[in-house]
Amino acid sequence: MRCPFCQHSDNRVLESRSAEAGQSVRRRRECLKCGRRFTTYERIEFVPITVIKRTGDRESFDRYKLLKGIARACEKTGVTAAQMENVVDEIESELQQRVVREVSSSEIGELVLNHLSRLSEVAYIRFASVYRKFQGIRDFVETLEHLQNHHTEGQKTPEVRSCESATDTLSSDGSSVAISAN
Repeated sequence: MRCPFCQHSDNRVLESRSAEAGQSVRRRRECLKCGRRFTTYERIEFVPITVIKRTGDRESFDRYKLLKGIARACEKTGVTAAQMENVVDEIESELQQRVVREVSSSEIGELVLNHLSRLSEVAYIRFASVYRKFQGIRDFVETLEHLQNHHTEGQKTPEVRSCESATDTLSSDGSSVAISAN
């Protein structure tokens, strides 16, 4: 392991501990040449997963790309960075447990939606709107209805209950269109 400051290859480990819920090892190191300290993480190297895109193109699974998409959906929702990391860890773990090493991007999208539905309904709607390429408010209403139908009455959040009687008025060309979520 090279020192990130002086590039010297000799260092000593000062401290090791489990990190990321046992998924990695965090090591605090000290360079024997310059004396500066730095932190490294060790993770298990998994067999690569290939993602088959909608276009048919193939690319390697990228957990950081997945995290970025989830983070965008979770902006200003109160979902913590640790919760988002946990979602990515769980999805990656699910994919690693499969025998088949190829997965479609749509399967990954559905896994994300499944996890987000338990974490934040707002994040779920945001992610679904991009992943499913919503074309208009009808797509949002249908997704909200889907969320309502998959929650028992006691599990509904105030945001979802308030949509039961919501009526939106749209005006794109000067005319009004009323859309009811009922």
